Amino acid sequence: MDQSSVTLERMRCFVRVVERVSLSAVARELGIGQSTVTRQLRELEAALGIRLISRTTRRLAVTDEGRRYYADCLEILRRVERAGEAVRDRSSAAEGRIRISCTAALGVLHVTRLVFAFQDRHPGIEIDLGLTDERIDLVREGVDLALRLGPLADSALRLRTLGQSGRLLVAAPGYLAARGRPRVPEDLAEHEGVRMTNVAGSDTLVLAGPDGARHAVAFGGRLRVDHGLAAREAFVAGRGIGPTHHWLVADHLAAGRLEQVLPEYRLSAVPLSLLIVPERAEIGRVRLLVDYLAASVATIPGIVTPRPGPAARLATTPLS
Repeated sequence: MDQSSVTLERMRCFVRVVERVSLSAVARELGIGQSTVTRQLRELEAALGIRLISRTTRRLAVTDEGRRYYADCLEILRRVERAGEAVRDRSSAAEGRIRISCTAALGVLHVTRLVFAFQDRHPGIEIDLGLTDERIDLVREGVDLALRLGPLADSALRLRTLGQSGRLLVAAPGYLAARGRPRVPEDLAEHEGVRMTNVAGSDTLVLAGPDGARHAVAFGGRLRVDHGLAAREAFVAGRGIGPTHHWLVADHLAAGRLEQVLPEYRLSAVPLSLLIVPERAEIGRVRLLVDYLAASVATIPGIVTPRPGPAARLATTPLS
């Protein structure tokens, strides 16, 4: 084996190809040509004397040797990065890049301003903020942490619960003046509903009454959308009544463009969590951002955060 040709650069390139399963995607991510990615792989394979990836015109496939070498490369690269982070931490330099994924509407309306303020405090830190409602594979996409709403499936990632996102029913004053204001949940059957296509069970609303009684009512309507920002526009345009997160419409409620419907009845809150790649959790700049977000999410309308205490300090417990 030609050890001088087994460089960290080639190892990183190989790792990303395994995770993305696409030469062109890795080339775009690294800012190099696809031919350079191919050359890096060939030179690494030549130095090792083994085939790591089987390439055809249509697909890439990792060989058995490639899978074993991938695991070794991950450990080596993590050790190199941790060593670098330790040096930077000792010199109190908050710098480097953090990649974040966030639910789209929450990111646009609120998380962006938190990121701006964080960078003002730590000008040496670069942020790549990806906004998507898809549950992406953080490790495969090279993302450090993700802000997610809703229940989460078991995984090897670490979880930090940030709080609960309150929800309510809203509609435009003009719509309510024309169609009437519901007095009890059963009245919703006579109204147009704005529903989310990407929310399971959106054809039924479950509310808790003033006495704690549970009300499950059928919920229909001619308009369904797959994005929170579209629902927000639909409410203001008077397209109907619908459930929404408080943070999505707080400004419209304050300005009188929307009203709360059935305020004495409650919708269940939704958990807001941070998912963290375990190997990134102890990196100084990532810890800074995790702690900052945990302390700042209370400024988002409708987010109820846990009280400080021993439970709240269990910052990054495994999600399993």
